[in-house]
Amino acid sequence: MTVRLYDSRTSALADLVPLVDGEVGIYVCGPTVQSSPHIGHLRSALVYDQWRRWLTYRGYNVTLVRNVTDIDDKILANASTGSANASTEEWWALAYRYELEFTRGYTQLGILPPTYEPRATASIPQMQRLIERLIERGHAYVADDGSADVYFDVASWPSYGELTNQRPDDMAASADAPSLGAQSRGKRDARDFALWKGHKPEEPASAAFPSPWGEGRPGWHIECSAMSERYLGTQFDIHGGGLDLRFPHHENELAQSTAAGHAFANHWVHNGLVNVNGQKMSKSLGNSIFAAEFLQQAHPLVVRYYLGSAHYRSTIDYHDGALLEAEAALDRIQVFLDRAERRLSDTRFGGTGVEIIPTEFAEAMDDDLSIPQALGVLHEQVRAGNAALDAEDLGSAAEIQGRVLAMTEVLGINPMAVEWQTAANEPASAALATLVEKLLEDRGTARRARDFASADRIRDELSAAGIQIEDTPTGSHWSLD
Repeated sequence: MTVRLYDSRTSALADLVPLVDGEVGIYVCGPTVQSSPHIGHLRSALVYDQWRRWLTYRGYNVTLVRNVTDIDDKILANASTGSANASTEEWWALAYRYELEFTRGYTQLGILPPTYEPRATASIPQMQRLIERLIERGHAYVADDGSADVYFDVASWPSYGELTNQRPDDMAASADAPSLGAQSRGKRDARDFALWKGHKPEEPASAAFPSPWGEGRPGWHIECSAMSERYLGTQFDIHGGGLDLRFPHHENELAQSTAAGHAFANHWVHNGLVNVNGQKMSKSLGNSIFAAEFLQQAHPLVVRYYLGSAHYRSTIDYHDGALLEAEAALDRIQVFLDRAERRLSDTRFGGTGVEIIPTEFAEAMDDDLSIPQALGVLHEQVRAGNAALDAEDLGSAAEIQGRVLAMTEVLGINPMAVEWQTAANEPASAALATLVEKLLEDRGTARRARDFASADRIRDELSAAGIQIEDTPTGSHWSLD
């Protein structure tokens, strides 16, 4: 068994050989909690949940660190602290409120909590020590204009640009966002980026932390370098995040960490983004789909299936009807599992086959988490399982049931799992079940009275409403077609 992944740094597939046998350390850039999460945030968190679940299945003890950036230019800008408007809130309160929204979305999708979820504001001493080390090694400098700003000296690090295959001389100015509209101060080179941002008069006093260079707050990039070191050490196995973070964020992380003398990440993994009807989501286009509204369009399991069904490196293009397609695919899985459970419950097979992952499924997952191919194996097994039940080949049906349960469990999409059964308790579902069961009872009464015309009429009416009836030795059962 060898798990392979696509390393963004080398642009090639590589075997995963952990630093510590049997253990994998993963650092994932989590959200900047400046506003409500959109579906791209959900997709990114889901990708690394899938990686974690598969590596855990493969026997690794996985430590997953996903940070929360809770202090940032945009967070400060979005919280009008000190305004006379009573509806405004402190920047830290705004950050926490949005953090809860992210957590709520992750939980609804069945994304496992990370091993550690540090907030940036809890690791400021570690960031300052890293900045001091960079200054001592000649790769950072304090601005000479009295601003207390500290910058990374890009020209001092010839390897800058290696993650994104760019030459420093060809790069544009740093993409650092000025704080609350103020211009960057004291840079020696336009490409240099901020490690520490001196406090500015228009910023709230509560966002200023003491430092050797003066009061201020950390730059965005130094946060992740310091937190990954704190929780995983100076060298770890995998650094992940969205494709949009490769430059400048991850490029800057790599530069400052390696310039400090750290080996940093052995592999870089980046997930693709989410488009809407062929266009990138953006506020200017007004096409952003927020997590809360997306999760209202379908059951969370359907949303998880949809966002997790494409290859993690590909771009998902959301369109009308996409969730219906995902729902239909999940229904096929659930209908088979329901049929198998009913048919096998009264036999020597005991209702559940041995849960074993098929070789073809495992090979797809080992190959850079090729979930589309793995789902192909899953649905082929579902088709074979239904055929076995139709043929009364209960031995084969039990074996396939076990394989389907094993595959859906490792993907986090087992419709029989307790966490996904809440829909069965929803009022609309309960009302539908009551009506259908009453009609099935009437149909059974008609059949026993040999009133086959009435029995067929009830069946046809249910079929026209999209409800499929299956007559078995243990009774009649229904499912949504």
